Amino acid sequence: METPSYKQSTIVALLLAGAFIAILNQTLMITAIPPIMKEMHVTANSAQWLTTVFMLVNGIMIPISAFLLERFSTRQLFISAMSVFAFGTIVAGVAPNFEMLLLGRVIQSSGAGVMLPLMQTVFLMIFPVNKRGAAMGLVGLVMSFAPAIGPALSGWVTSHYSWRLLFFIILPIALVDILVAFFAMKNVTEVTKPKVDVLSIILSSFGFGGLLYGFTCAGNNGWLATSTLVTLGLGAFALVLFITRQLRLEHPMLEFRVFKNSIFPLTVLVGMITFMGLIGSETIIPLFMQNMRDFTAFEAGLALLPGALITGLMSPITGRIFDKIGARWLALTGLTIITASSFALSNLSPSTSFTFITIMYGIRMFGLSMVMMPVATAGLNQLPKRLIAHGAAMDNTMKMIAASVGTAILVTVMTSTAETAQQRPEISNPDMYGANVAFIVISILSLVGVMISFFIKNKKSPEEVIKKKQVGNGSVNEQ
Repeated sequence: METPSYKQSTIVALLLAGAFIAILNQTLMITAIPPIMKEMHVTANSAQWLTTVFMLVNGIMIPISAFLLERFSTRQLFISAMSVFAFGTIVAGVAPNFEMLLLGRVIQSSGAGVMLPLMQTVFLMIFPVNKRGAAMGLVGLVMSFAPAIGPALSGWVTSHYSWRLLFFIILPIALVDILVAFFAMKNVTEVTKPKVDVLSIILSSFGFGGLLYGFTCAGNNGWLATSTLVTLGLGAFALVLFITRQLRLEHPMLEFRVFKNSIFPLTVLVGMITFMGLIGSETIIPLFMQNMRDFTAFEAGLALLPGALITGLMSPITGRIFDKIGARWLALTGLTIITASSFALSNLSPSTSFTFITIMYGIRMFGLSMVMMPVATAGLNQLPKRLIAHGAAMDNTMKMIAASVGTAILVTVMTSTAETAQQRPEISNPDMYGANVAFIVISILSLVGVMISFFIKNKKSPEEVIKKKQVGNGSVNEQ
């Protein structure tokens, strides 16, 4: 067997640091919005774009990442993505007005969108199948821990210092990462130099971008608003054209044939349900705490922090367990815990304590650590090496769409139920009733996830099958 010409630990550290700050940025602006509104004289709707636009551009870049991974070497892509991200961070940090700040966020997310699929693809390339669970556990650590510490860090910084410091905390990490990568990053992905299909890139951007923006509009303005219907319609139409084009092309930009594998679609579906619930609960809990119980933004961020720490600590452990027993029992146990804790959170009232929310959310995140990365790894393990980049991009794109759909649906459920509850005199706290119904929806979705998990079989990956054949042939030849 060939000895790899790169040091695994260096590549792992570089990718984890890059992905950590890229994902951290998704939620870093949430509690910084009020001081930005005050300083730059913008409305809440405009300021909300600082978070929305990051997710939107991220969602457009992720599907393109599979093509970029085949077009450029690991080293070129990593250094370019991190440089774009660092440049966007500088633009946002020194922005004299809101338009410039928004532009900085767009540039940042253009680089950030490539980081997660790049990290997952590289990890699956450099680790053998029997060690992938532990490696992907580190990805899970970054994916769950980074967005959860964003609101708490943002709340603490903005209450003591300027919001601009948020960008200048991240900038040195990005610059050090680029510098080390310049000397230490090696190429591990295969460069096949596919032709640039401009039409595919345009259709993908309008398709995924339209859907993400449409669901965001639905959350803010309602499902029947003109902006929601127009953007969802255009997004769906562009996406249909994009998919039909990909199925016709000999070398598609994003390979939809990954769904032909029997297990991969199931793992994507479970991942979407889990991620929808994660983003949904991360939206509802702070709204409940700040708007209905008068906790501060920092306290709301603090309530989510132990849960993030639990997932961060558990992800590498569940990764190792996955390497031994596979994804099925981990997913079943994890989703059962998620369902039970979500039902417990559907009983929010004026007497619900900070401690109860923190413990229940912590238990929920403990369950989540058993599901997220083991299930994603089980699905990606079933794909041949040439399709791993496409599988990782597809999995992450679907999670982004699930987060948008989930937030939109749950916010709508919460507000419309609260409005209806106001007409019913027996309900004393309509707002809290709305939040409880939203958690019941999350619980039902998680229960559906439990049922799907029964069908995730622990099949051997194509590589293991080939390896077994080679070993068998080798032993025959020796005899």
